[in-house]
Amino acid sequence: MIDLYIDLGQNIGIDEVKILNPTGKNGQGKNLISLQQALSLNRAEIRKMHKQYGNSGLASVMGMLNFDKHFVKAEGVSVWDSDGNKYLDFLGGYGSLNLGHNHPKILAALREVDEIPSLIQASLPALAGALAHNLAGITPGELQRSFFCNSGAEAVEGALKLARAATGRADIIYCDNSFHGKTFGALSVTGREKYRKPFEPLLPACHAIPFGDTDALGKVMRDLNPAAFIVEPVQGEGGIITPPQGYLKEVQRICKKYGALLIVDEIQTGLGRTGKMFACEHYEVEPDILCLAKSLGGGVMPIGAFVTRDALWRKAYGGIDKATLHTSTFGGNSRAAAAGLATIEVIYQEKLVEKAEENGRFFMKKLNRLKEKYPLIKDVRGQGLMIGLEFNEVKGLGDKLSLGITSKVSKEYMGSLVAGELMNNYKIITAYTLNNPNVIRLEPPLTVSREEIEAVCNALEEILSKHRGFFSVAASGAKTIFKTFKEKK
Repeated sequence: MIDLYIDLGQNIGIDEVKILNPTGKNGQGKNLISLQQALSLNRAEIRKMHKQYGNSGLASVMGMLNFDKHFVKAEGVSVWDSDGNKYLDFLGGYGSLNLGHNHPKILAALREVDEIPSLIQASLPALAGALAHNLAGITPGELQRSFFCNSGAEAVEGALKLARAATGRADIIYCDNSFHGKTFGALSVTGREKYRKPFEPLLPACHAIPFGDTDALGKVMRDLNPAAFIVEPVQGEGGIITPPQGYLKEVQRICKKYGALLIVDEIQTGLGRTGKMFACEHYEVEPDILCLAKSLGGGVMPIGAFVTRDALWRKAYGGIDKATLHTSTFGGNSRAAAAGLATIEVIYQEKLVEKAEENGRFFMKKLNRLKEKYPLIKDVRGQGLMIGLEFNEVKGLGDKLSLGITSKVSKEYMGSLVAGELMNNYKIITAYTLNNPNVIRLEPPLTVSREEIEAVCNALEEILSKHRGFFSVAASGAKTIFKTFKEKK
């Protein structure tokens, strides 16, 4: 989970993964691995597969803090590794697991549709129609028409296209420090240079302004007459940044004044995560376009969507001649739609929105008590069960361990070091936010219990009381790095 340009463990002496299912004859064909054989791979074999055939750099950095464990079972808030250890998952699939792992009602819903066709393009799928109906019923304001896709980034792509098609304008405004995805259009409105730079030039006519600055928004609206402004109600990857009081309401007013569409990205915040069904409801904001994904699939199926007003849909895609301008092969397939229908049902049946609000207040109160006691914590912030724990940066360590790796890790990735302690010593899964690696995200399933929240708080207190100085945390992280490296040699 540490984002450094190093490649530890490329040649660490792991035996070559055995070819499990030779099918080639006379030097022709490929040696393939069956599903059953893949399920039996051990941790070393999995690591080797990723290093040789997948993202080798990611495999290396995941291994540095021993984050490359082989998880074999999951239920609710808990997961188990191949050694039988039980972990609490407070990462929650970056907001994809509002219902927890393998919720029985989601799995039951998939079994109910196992005989109906999942994909027939020359038809109108019943389940997608029903899911669109339900989304129109639960989303704020006049949102009515849904388009289904496979991911959050695709939902953002569709929203941007809709905005341009419906308004006839080109320019899109977005916020610094935002994160909307890594496909080309979504990346063009994502506010971190690191992810943008290697792929420039990106889409033209996309302009960044500071998050929370309505004066900047008003100025760019006057100057550019844009198609839309896209914003997260809480900047998730930016470090769980909540908006200033009154910001989003004023944003809505400015957009209406200049005829620009307001796109609200609820991919991470939606479906109960912040203590409202949608985070924009905290601020009484009604978007023109709302983007969804992640937990819409119940933690099991990939599905995304954007939902918009009828009038906007008609301008962009109304009529027979425009009906196929924007489509998706797998969008709205029966299994994904079944998971979406069941997800909404479970959220209401189990009162998960209310639980997120109540348990979020409980969690924040306990974390703020830790902040008062330990100077290593810089800030605690968030809404509901979307919480960021920010640590102070380390300055002036200057140690020479691992060719300077430890010093860089300690300065820029304190969140990773604490996350490593939580994972390896307390069996609690967390991770840092992409745009601010000194912030640990705490996004457990909305089904989490008070006892599980207390277990995490107790673990954090032990870590903070044990490592009262910055160097102590860094040294502990370095010890894990080199222990892991030695074990894999």
